[in-house]
Amino acid sequence: MIALVDYGMGNLRSVEKALEKVGFQVKRTSNPEDIEKVDAVVVPGVGAFGDAIHNLKRLGLKEKIVKAINEGKPYLGICLGLQILFEYGYEFGSHEGLAVVKGSVVRFDEKLPIKIPHMGWNQIHIQKESKMFEGIKDGEFFYFVHSYYCKPEDQNVIATTTDYGIDFCSSIELGNVWAVQFHPEKSQKAGLKLLENFKNFVYNRKS
Repeated sequence: MIALVDYGMGNLRSVEKALEKVGFQVKRTSNPEDIEKVDAVVVPGVGAFGDAIHNLKRLGLKEKIVKAINEGKPYLGICLGLQILFEYGYEFGSHEGLAVVKGSVVRFDEKLPIKIPHMGWNQIHIQKESKMFEGIKDGEFFYFVHSYYCKPEDQNVIATTTDYGIDFCSSIELGNVWAVQFHPEKSQKAGLKLLENFKNFVYNRKS
């Protein structure tokens, strides 16, 4: 059983369906006590960084998620679920994140010759050996929707980069923490393969 965390940031049904398709038993939950009982935690979400942190605090989920990560429970963050892992987000002001990863979340520079938000299919470029991307080729396309991107202080956490005016961090892998800026649930075969890799990661750790 894995927890799909519902904190009021986006429609979770497509993520839930994709997780079920690769074989997960999914419990959609807003209850912090559930985080302790499951095998892994998945945090998706779209919207503003500050609103996400506010909702997690209000529901009592913030500390439970950080505790689960620190105890080694597998975590998969999708889109906003990646961004909130960082120390600070600068969307509509400055907001403190979960501080699991050192660094910040900033807006694409409007001086770049790009459209904001970054929306549609784009390629990932694998930066290190990664369980998350086993069986997924370098240069594979995934589906993105975002105006802000993550800037980790430690470049070693970066699993992939993507070119959109600049080379930005499009995913991280740090021990039990996997997180992606793109939407695997909207990325067809490659997205399902990534979710299957996460399933194998969760089950292999328990075996």
